[in-house]
Amino acid sequence: MTHVELNSEDLARFHGWKPIPLEESNYTRVGRLPFLPLEVEVDQLIAGVGKKTATFLQLLKETGMRPGEAWNLRWTDIDTERLTVTVLPEKNSNSRRLKVSVQLVAMLNGLPRKYECVFRNPKIDPRKAMVVFQKAVSKQRKTVVQKLKNERINAINFRTLRHFKATMEYHRTRDILHVMQLLGHKSIRNTLVYTHLVDFGGDDFVCKVAKNVDEAKALVESGFDYVTDVDSMKLFRKRK
Repeated sequence: MTHVELNSEDLARFHGWKPIPLEESNYTRVGRLPFLPLEVEVDQLIAGVGKKTATFLQLLKETGMRPGEAWNLRWTDIDTERLTVTVLPEKNSNSRRLKVSVQLVAMLNGLPRKYECVFRNPKIDPRKAMVVFQKAVSKQRKTVVQKLKNERINAINFRTLRHFKATMEYHRTRDILHVMQLLGHKSIRNTLVYTHLVDFGGDDFVCKVAKNVDEAKALVESGFDYVTDVDSMKLFRKRK
């Protein structure tokens, strides 16, 4: 909620308490879509910060975790063999197990294992520790912005990476229920915003033809989607 919204609601409550007539306001709440960076900008930020910060940002980019969920990640939540992380949910959302890359696992393994939690000391109040961490990240981000002369990178924050992952996953799968599960949402209304964050018009596809069931199975397992039958063969496609 913005300062304008808060001030308007506070004013309305005050006039409800005092018998003072309140003229009707012309204020209208404007819904804003979240900022969505380019992937190259996200990667530039990750490449330009410290090891701990880079690992935290890469985790958010790959999983779409809420910042608090990532902040509470424990070493026991990481399965290095299956390349998954288990998310302890917050905000009454659902728990989930998410795939991560070999790159991220290597980054995680490169961090010191001082505590039960990956990114924080559990003996310190997590909210206070997060504030300190955010300030450190902000300082590192400004250095990257100055170096690359790209002010858009300054708009990338922890929640931005959640929006980025959700949008990219919807673009890849066109499956809103998959995105809902990924984010841990309990209501699909919270997920629907990601269906129109950005227009990916003019998508390019790789097309493959399957001559038999085994070839079709292999294509599906490789991420290809079935399109149609042509001359008794099945046509599949996947975005580049």
